[in-house]
Amino acid sequence: MTTISKDNKVVTLINVFTVEPENQQRLVDMLVEATEKTMKNLSGFISANIHKSADGSRVANYAQWRSREDFEAMLNNPEATAHMKPMAHVTNLCSATS
Repeated sequence: MTTISKDNKVVTLINVFTVEPENQQRLVDMLVEATEKTMKNLSGFISANIHKSADGSRVANYAQWRSREDFEAMLNNPEATAHMKPMAHVTNLCSATS
């Protein structure tokens, strides 16, 4: 479960993807699959919460990792990157905040 606290030392990422409304559910499904099949099994993964905008144009992923090192290890994990690459084909723009 995701917990927001000023004393929590975890790395929190908020990724907002812009999509065409017809691609919104497809991206959600891709993010859920990546989380369930890969991310949750990686060292340091805490949680991911995926949200859809009501107008169909955005998907937000609020994810937490134990440390920056764990997050960076995920970025270099071939299995994780294999899930992320196809997502670029259904998004118009991605912004990330950590």
